Amino acid sequence: MGARLSWRRLSRIVPLIVVGAVLATTAGLGAGALVHPHDLAGSARYSLLAGFLLAVGLYGSTHAIELGALRRDVRGVLVAVTLGVVLKATLIAGVMLLAFHEARYLVLGIAVAQIDPLSVAAMRAGSRMSERAKALLFAWASFDDPVTVLLALYFSILAFRLSGRDGSPRAGPSGSGLSAYLVDLGWNVVLVAGALLVFLALRALRRRVGSDGEGGGRGVDLLSLVALAAIFLVAADSMLMLAVAVTGLFFRVGAYAGLIDRAVSVAFLIASFALGLLLVDGVDPLPALVLGCAAFGAQALISLLVVPVLKHGLSRRDRVHLALGQQNGITAIILALALEPDFRGTVGIVAPAILVVNVLHYASNGILNRFADRPPDPGEEALISPWPDVEKAADDAVAIADRD
Repeated sequence: MGARLSWRRLSRIVPLIVVGAVLATTAGLGAGALVHPHDLAGSARYSLLAGFLLAVGLYGSTHAIELGALRRDVRGVLVAVTLGVVLKATLIAGVMLLAFHEARYLVLGIAVAQIDPLSVAAMRAGSRMSERAKALLFAWASFDDPVTVLLALYFSILAFRLSGRDGSPRAGPSGSGLSAYLVDLGWNVVLVAGALLVFLALRALRRRVGSDGEGGGRGVDLLSLVALAAIFLVAADSMLMLAVAVTGLFFRVGAYAGLIDRAVSVAFLIASFALGLLLVDGVDPLPALVLGCAAFGAQALISLLVVPVLKHGLSRRDRVHLALGQQNGITAIILALALEPDFRGTVGIVAPAILVVNVLHYASNGILNRFADRPPDPGEEALISPWPDVEKAADDAVAIADRD
């Protein structure tokens, strides 16, 4: 979900999406118990659907990133995607590999490493974090979401090889060795170049016909939406998710921008239903418990390194809330679906691990709020922000909502 939407609106919408996802998962379980789908994850249509859902969610994350924040604080972005994602994923995967000695946990650990932006938006209304700390956590979540997806897909080929299997994973690059990554990178560059050319052509056409919303401008926006859907399909067929992530930074659909957020919500519901279908085969509780605890613990540890670099002087309460900020949602679910054909049993581990992470999050934050009922000192929030555009958008949205 984009930072351009008001926090208050997100706080109202997201709980409904979460409830809908729970109902969709339950419906999927019921449908799976009735029809007993045979090797659902092994079909080509399943892989295409999982790839398309992943593309929608990934585009939804990157198109919400404030480009001003990228330009003004390159150091902060690099810290968020290295310490905040790469090191955290390494810690989680390391714990799982030490505990279970299976190569597939290399990518399963990455799958739950990101912080879900939707969940961060949902918690805003009830959280006692300062507005600046909430904006920092949301920015962190927005940047680490696409990086997690790319890491999981590219490391899937390594996990595939370490498992002693021949061939290539469906979710990763085709081939073997460095050449597989180079070829995959080449196709991603080609798709990005094609998307950029289409976007520039549509923008020129929009300027020619006008953008009054009543004339041809709206028709051009509709063409942009169709072109974006075509890009998603091409990317889903070959898992060219790097291209989708980059495309999200520049490709806009004008008057239909609101449909992107709705599409992410629908993708969440579809993914939840598919999750229920696969959960009929059962869950693996012990690895799920360890994975969930490792993800939550890794966030607490990494925040000790990330927060001092990104922002000095946060109140102690804010620092603790950031340490307890790990939440998982749509990205982890769709990644689990995408990895299932290559690493069977992924859904049965990642799905309950997501539950463990979120239970730990809400329980720990609830305890913290109970023992920290003093409002934060205003002086503690008067800080220089490394995410000025994100926080200004959040503050402006709050002010507008309050006036309404």
